[in-house]
Order: sequence, then C-alpha cells, then structure tokens
Amino acid sequence: MATAFITGSARGIGAAIALRLASDGYNIALNDISEAMFENNDIEEKIKAEGVEVEKFIFDVSSYAQAEENVKAVKARFGTIDVLVNNAGITRDGLMARMSEEQYDTVIAVNQKSVFNMSKFVGSVMMRQKSGRIINLASVAGVYGNPGQINYSATKAAIIGMTKTVAKELGSRGITCNAVAPGFIKTPMTDKLTDAQKEAMINQIAMKRYGEVEEIAGVVSFLASKDASYVTGQVIEISGGLMM
Repeated sequence: MATAFITGSARGIGAAIALRLASDGYNIALNDISEAMFENNDIEEKIKAEGVEVEKFIFDVSSYAQAEENVKAVKARFGTIDVLVNNAGITRDGLMARMSEEQYDTVIAVNQKSVFNMSKFVGSVMMRQKSGRIINLASVAGVYGNPGQINYSATKAAIIGMTKTVAKELGSRGITCNAVAPGFIKTPMTDKLTDAQKEAMINQIAMKRYGEVEEIAGVVSFLASKDASYVTGQVIEISGGLMM
C-alpha cells in the first residue's frame, strides 16, 4: 500500500489533507513538532477508521538532522514514501519596520528550510523508487505579497521557486512537484479575527466566503493521484477568486 507523509498534520489544513489521503487509500505518516499538538485531537482515530495504517513522527522539520532521521524512520516503517506534502508552517506577523530578526528567521526556518530538508531526503527515497509526488503548501501571500507578512510572504514565494526547481530536477525520475496556494481558509487562525477584519477579507473574494480545509485537501488529492501524472511545476491557487 502507498504511503503519504504530511508535515504539520496535527490540525487544520494538514489534518484535512491527511484524512483525505487516508480516504484515498494511503497509509499515513503524520508529523508535528510536539505531542501536545495532537492533544484533544482524534485525527489518528479518523484515519484508522478509513482502514489504513497511521503513525505519528514528532520532530522539527526545520532541523536538517531531524528531517533526515525521521524520513529514514518513515521509510523503515512503511516501506515506501509515495507522497510528500510539505504543509508545516507558522506566522510571526508584523510590519517590516517593527519586525525583529527572530520573527523573520523563525518563519524562514520553519516554512522554507523545512521544504528543502524534507524534499531532499524524501526526494532521495522517491528517486530510488523512480516515482513520487511532492506537493508544497504555498499561499496567495507568496504570489501577491501581504502587508505585515514580509517573512511569511518571502517563504511562500520561495516555495513557488523551489517547487519549479524540484519539478525540473526530479521529473526525469517519474517524480512530480506541484504547489497549492490557498487564500483565506477557515481555520482556528482566522477564527481569531474580528468581525471587521473578516468582512474586509470576504469583500475581496469573488465567492464571498472563506474556503474550507477540505477544499484544499481535495486539490492535494488530485495532485497525488494518477490523474495528475503529467502535471508538474504548477502552482494552483485555491482562493475563491481573490485578487483576480
């Protein structure tokens, strides 16, 4: 049975992707930075209910050494790694003039370097298999920029460039690499916004609503499927018509 490895998958978009790929028949390797991220969370039980195997791998994806060690562990546990979803990401927002070096560097490490770490080590597994799908979570912030998010926007723009480069480097080995760029998606993060902030965001969207995490997962499912076997190096915006 094929295996999907999803980083940052304890909750939110990552958990929705893990559950959707489980329903597609993949064994699932979950990841997050701490066991606490999985507390009060039934993602493992939901995945098991799909009749597939699941295991958590707790590590920091921004660490080169930890990424290398845990990719080996996932390969040993499941035998193959057929899909990698680079979903892990954080925000440390602030206007550029007020942003600290720590705010900038932390977001770069978690959001951007993790994609290099994971793509390098999982890519090596996929090269030996001569097949695989790498799917990266970018953002509309990486396409259009976003005030107060110079660090986050920089990482997501970088991920778009990394996606195209990996697609070119690994394509001859039967490996595709694509990105999805979500817009405003309903998550615990957006739930914290004020009503005025939510209204201002929704007014920018042609469909006049937030996206759902399942709508991101559906596009990831397509990119992981055989129907997308000739799709690579692409960035698919999932934003309900934001910024058209």
